[in-house]
Amino acid sequence: MKISYEAYLSIGGNLGNRLQNIYDTHKLVKQQLGLIKDYSPIYISEPWGFTHKKYFLNQIIKIESNLSTEFLLKQLQSIEKELGRQKNITNNYQGRTVDIDIISLNNIIINKPEFKVPHPHLSKRLFVLLPLYDICPYWQHPIFNKPINLLIKHCPDKSQIRKLNCLRHE
Repeated sequence: MKISYEAYLSIGGNLGNRLQNIYDTHKLVKQQLGLIKDYSPIYISEPWGFTHKKYFLNQIIKIESNLSTEFLLKQLQSIEKELGRQKNITNNYQGRTVDIDIISLNNIIINKPEFKVPHPHLSKRLFVLLPLYDICPYWQHPIFNKPINLLIKHCPDKSQIRKLNCLRHE
């Protein structure tokens, strides 16, 4: 018997056709990872942690999968590469076609050097918190034991972010 879990993934990018990259990510996630159960509206936001002339489009998707967590991470990195993500050799933030981060996996905690869940910076990023709140307003951070509405209220991120008015895509 395979065990399935729910995962919240953050999708974002600021290079190329940003909206199409999100839709292409949906398609590849469905093909390679499992069922997309829900997704947030798409947000447009300033780059976080660096300066760039192009704003990001961001979204949270909720998936159901039965892949191992390690294989899930490898598949996400493969999807990023397939959609044109360039390997960052400087370890500085930079523009990208797509970035996919695991935000939460059944509210478990994973603390490995190459893989941390929940994502270590999620409480500092409105572009993650706001769309996560849209699809899971009762989510609670498993390390801080704080509900998402308090994380939003105390988030140090003061960058510009707003919902993008576009049709939901299936």
